[in-house]
Amino acid sequence: MQHNTFGRRTGLRVSELALGTSNFGTGWATGADHATSSAIFTAFADAGGTFIDTADTYQHGESETYLADFLAADRDHFTVASKYGFGSGTHTGVTATGNSRKALRRSLEATLTRLGTDYLDLYWVHAPDFLTPAEEIVEALDDLVRAGKILYAGLSNFSAWATASAVARAEALGRSSVIGVQFEYSLAARDAERDLIPMAEHLGLGAALYSPLGGGLLTGKYRHGTEGRLSTLKSIIQREDTDQKTAVVDALLEVSSATGDQPAEVAIAYLLERSRRSDTALIPVIGPRSTAQLTSYLHALAVRLDEQHYQRLDAVSAPTLGIPHDGAQATRPALVGGDTGNVTPAGAHTSNASSASTVGA
Repeated sequence: MQHNTFGRRTGLRVSELALGTSNFGTGWATGADHATSSAIFTAFADAGGTFIDTADTYQHGESETYLADFLAADRDHFTVASKYGFGSGTHTGVTATGNSRKALRRSLEATLTRLGTDYLDLYWVHAPDFLTPAEEIVEALDDLVRAGKILYAGLSNFSAWATASAVARAEALGRSSVIGVQFEYSLAARDAERDLIPMAEHLGLGAALYSPLGGGLLTGKYRHGTEGRLSTLKSIIQREDTDQKTAVVDALLEVSSATGDQPAEVAIAYLLERSRRSDTALIPVIGPRSTAQLTSYLHALAVRLDEQHYQRLDAVSAPTLGIPHDGAQATRPALVGGDTGNVTPAGAHTSNASSASTVGA
């Protein structure tokens, strides 16, 4: 498995796939027991994977407890990331959740104890609480960097403007900046191309992409009624509820048939190729519940889509960027040079707007 620098703000190198461990444990309605989780972890490591992503809330903390056992033999070989904000187990009260300095320190100490380590490589703020000021978040994270408790910090599920604001505030305060972002991204959900991915590319942030199969939609299994996240967790799921998503699944199945690879493998291969064409690292976070699922994910590393298949999937899944993106692209030549006498304001509805280039596609 190849390794990439996680963005341009750091020399941290991570494997081109990250192992998401939300399925490590049996505290939720679905998950893998200790033996199965161990087999998944070992197979990922044997394939060269080093980037491990967990959270204090996964399986009510059991994910981190399992990982303590798996990491014990060679902790420093792995880049270990966890998250805080939602609490774990029964510790989900008002003082144990959110993004405050108090919640941060308390959550981190509990995570380090469960993981059996004295530091994290990367600590994510799991989601905005819409209460804690950006200054408090970046200052508290920087304090932990200075104390050696964490090496790097990142923001998960934050908007592009909030992330950019946090980066700017950290730099203005002379504090350690966030180095990465995490968000949902797949052929079924390319909304991040409106602002998140261009922001990450511009600021040099690494990006971790969760739910790369849309919660199972891109395996095609839901067309056959197969049980999965849709019938268990009922969360982080893309449903075939629009004409475009139906077209995406149709195209994915057709490409899969043409290449002889499984739909899930083609969907992951698309993301890996998308990363190669990006100005920053886009790392799919895979979340297998069995070794069979992991094998499929790993096979995607060997899949190389030809240009025709890549463009087919790229076109059918392209997001509607909307104002101001579409109009801004249409007016760019006039704004950059030449006659500016009849410049159409960005975002205005014009006769040639439909032919505008797609930002980030």
